[in-house]
Amino acid sequence: MDDPLSRNLLTDNPALYEARFPDPGRLAGRWAEDCLRRYAAPGPRVLDLGCGTGRDAAHLHACGRTVTGADLSEAMLEYARARRPGPVYVRADLRGFDLGEGAFDAVVCLDSALLYCHTNDQLDGFLTACRHALVPGGLLVAEMRNGAFFLGRTELLDAPAVDGFAWQGVTYRSTTRLYVDRTAQLLRRTRVWTTDDGSPPVEQRSAWRLLFPQELRGLLAAHGFEVLALHDGPGPRTEPVWREGDPPGETADADRLHLVARLAHRR
Repeated sequence: MDDPLSRNLLTDNPALYEARFPDPGRLAGRWAEDCLRRYAAPGPRVLDLGCGTGRDAAHLHACGRTVTGADLSEAMLEYARARRPGPVYVRADLRGFDLGEGAFDAVVCLDSALLYCHTNDQLDGFLTACRHALVPGGLLVAEMRNGAFFLGRTELLDAPAVDGFAWQGVTYRSTTRLYVDRTAQLLRRTRVWTTDDGSPPVEQRSAWRLLFPQELRGLLAAHGFEVLALHDGPGPRTEPVWREGDPPGETADADRLHLVARLAHRR
């Protein structure tokens, strides 16, 4: 059965995804590699969860890492295998996966992929799976939206965001609305795509769990992780963006959250 997380105009069309989100400088991959070096991952084996088109996995591979890229979208995985050789690509659900006990020295989870764990049980499943996959002393590196940003702030909620880009002679335009579902602790998104080629509009809905810094610290501690860094930037999606040599920040107030944690022990 298809999972709702794998049905999306962009993730079902990887080339379109890369046209919409170009990353010629491999900023996210370079930031992840900096974290692995800065916090001394115990070895070269890396699992890139939510690897998408394989850009970051391929960059980490080029840095000398032994990389496994995992994603729920078969379209993304096929694209990555064809265009980003080097890593091994497998289909896996980050909310609960088993790729071998102690098979990795680090798990990398970028671009809010972790926040597709909507419930506490799904978050527990993710952290339990990471704990199983990592060697003692292994690193978890993640980058995501920051739930704390939405405490009293509404600038991302007040008006729809309109964006557009052209690809292969077609102009794509998106109108995106965000709202906070406080009961479920989710940031919900409704996005409508239109094109100038006569295709009917496409409406898509998605959501991210809003995690708060102290809540995240508690979850990690309960699963045997020691938090080494938890801050709002600089990072690959902040403004200004992270640059080589930038030290980790000391606050956790802005709209992105960056995490590095070490597995202290297994339970």
